[in-house]
Amino acid sequence: MYKLRPACFKWAAMAAIASHHVRLALFPLRLDADRTGYVDIPHSLRRPKLLLTQDVNTIRATNNAIFNDLFWVHFAYVSAEDGIERLRALLQAERHYAPVLAGFEAIDQGRRVLQDATTSAEARQRADDLIWEGNVGLLEHEQCALVQPNFDRLSFSSAWLVAIGSATSFEVRGVRQEIADFTSFYLYSFTRGIPHALRARKWPRITRFDDRWRWLVTSVVPRFRRFDADTQVVDASLQHIFDEARDFASSPCVLPRSPADGPRRAAKPRLWHRSRAQR
Repeated sequence: MYKLRPACFKWAAMAAIASHHVRLALFPLRLDADRTGYVDIPHSLRRPKLLLTQDVNTIRATNNAIFNDLFWVHFAYVSAEDGIERLRALLQAERHYAPVLAGFEAIDQGRRVLQDATTSAEARQRADDLIWEGNVGLLEHEQCALVQPNFDRLSFSSAWLVAIGSATSFEVRGVRQEIADFTSFYLYSFTRGIPHALRARKWPRITRFDDRWRWLVTSVVPRFRRFDADTQVVDASLQHIFDEARDFASSPCVLPRSPADGPRRAAKPRLWHRSRAQR
């Protein structure tokens, strides 16, 4: 969806990258399969990591809920000649979607300015800012309406899993650039976020909306905006995510080990710095 309107659909790319990090965090917790390829529930339940099954399923359900809530809206907008009018007809009566419609109103207004070849550089910058404001509005809706209710259900023991998924980098160009674009909730909280934590007198928690939102708008969005300026690099990153998702889909469970087969067979995460030619 991002590739259809890269100048407008910033949230879609951020969501794809975030979903990729969730996949990596959940990778070690896949269920075991028997030799026919079916899930081996008795064997899986003997694994200590399955104590987190309920929280893992909550995270999975959250990821799917975000897709179900917002993908179709992007599709409706991009598939109509006047996308914003279609969204007004579909969403105006839905209270849940009021922030989403407001976000797309801003995105559409900015897009129309950018499409005008006679627009001044200053006006184009304002339009770009407006598009980003609209996409941040979609992000806020996602975090308030979809993520937070599910995060409120997570157990304390799953915090490490969420923390892994909250570490974000966008790069495929190499270690130096990836470090520049890397951000994690706890790294931010104990550096730039220290003054707020001291005032609040609370330990920062990724599952608390105010703490998480501060990190998103102060660290994640600005970094992605810089990253998004290079279209080729964004395309390479999204292609990497697509390729890895396809690999994982071919082996969703951990297959059993046998003397003939050698070690357990399973898809492994691709090296993030592998070039497109090497792939």
